[in-house]
Amino acid sequence: MEYLKPMEPTRIPSNGDSLFQDITLAPDIPIYATTAAYNKDPCPNKLHLGIGVYRTEEGKCHTLNVVKQVEQTLANDLSADKEYLPITGMPEFNKLSAKLMFGSGSPAIKESRVVTVQCVSGCLSLRVGAEFLAKHYHQHVVYLPGPTYGNHPNLISAAGLTLKTYRYYDPKTLVLDFQGLLEDLGSALSGAIVLFHACGHNPTGVDPTCQQWEQIRQLVRQRGLLPFFDCAYQGLVSGNLDDDAQSIRMFGCDGGECVVAQSYSKNMGLYGERIGSLSIVCKTADVARRVESQLKLIIRPLYSNPPIHGAAIVTAILKDRDLYQKWTNELKAMRDRLVQVRRQLYDSLCNKGTPGDWSHFIKQVGMYSFTGLNKDQVDFLTREYHIYMSSDGRINIGGLSSKAVPYFADAIHDAVISSLPSSTLA
Repeated sequence: MEYLKPMEPTRIPSNGDSLFQDITLAPDIPIYATTAAYNKDPCPNKLHLGIGVYRTEEGKCHTLNVVKQVEQTLANDLSADKEYLPITGMPEFNKLSAKLMFGSGSPAIKESRVVTVQCVSGCLSLRVGAEFLAKHYHQHVVYLPGPTYGNHPNLISAAGLTLKTYRYYDPKTLVLDFQGLLEDLGSALSGAIVLFHACGHNPTGVDPTCQQWEQIRQLVRQRGLLPFFDCAYQGLVSGNLDDDAQSIRMFGCDGGECVVAQSYSKNMGLYGERIGSLSIVCKTADVARRVESQLKLIIRPLYSNPPIHGAAIVTAILKDRDLYQKWTNELKAMRDRLVQVRRQLYDSLCNKGTPGDWSHFIKQVGMYSFTGLNKDQVDFLTREYHIYMSSDGRINIGGLSSKAVPYFADAIHDAVISSLPSSTLA
């Protein structure tokens, strides 16, 4: 029986002041503040390259045709109801999500060593995973790549875990600092948790190669570290779902344990549906069964059970061969457009003779790119060209249309030239 202790009666201050009068005003959350500023801007040429949404050429959030088709089918199903899902979510969704992530031939799945639970988005998948580790794992230190997704520190530290950073991106060369990564993980606390981006690293767009991932895997296992993957862009990096899951599958099939947070926001365009999953690969089926029992106890007081609609869409696509093929075709087209826009931007800057080496635009992968622009240059773009983006220079390539590339290239060129010393221009 669930029981909550009765609270003491609230005592209202006699002077009529608010019970919350001592609360301070929190600062704006940067990415949402950028969106709010963009929405208020009346300029017809404004660009929003901040928040990570894949957009159409017209700047609208892209809804996949296969998703529209499935939603119509779901709407016409008069036998469907809105009964609560189990605490761990839709069983078929969990089974198919694990297969998509670890592969149909995964030994861990065949041996019932993988426990998967449906979560509310990739964010809650990360949070549930962090809560589980805080309660049941012996080491409470998590190493995050520098830099990482802006919400990672919030999600991980909210569970009471301690954050450290390992070197990942070299801002001078705009490439992976692989040697620094190996050195930092090699000296990490024994048994520590290490957060990895499975593919399409956010915010840099810089990923390790398969050979580098294998070196990372060996080091992680030798040091007894626990890998915790965030997989939010499967299929959008290479255009192939299997290829984009290779980093996870290396760890999932070596007999060791790992944790994976999965999101369908980007690769199925289900942003507002908040649909994701958390998978934990265990040593044995018995351990997996016990882990699942504890995950239920974590989910129950957080949101009790997840919503139906997003899971129903994903399940319908993953279990039907024709729908799956339509999805992969659309996913490949989305990825190809990202590559095309990157190339177009690079060519435009080269043709203008913009000072600097802009080859990182075509070397980076996925939805995001670190432009190499500094905060003053970003402020210039916003002030003079009404272009909204992260102050660290990250842009969402998925939000940049091909017809907007010339305008954006002009803006970058102007920002770079304006920031150069006058003696350089003479």
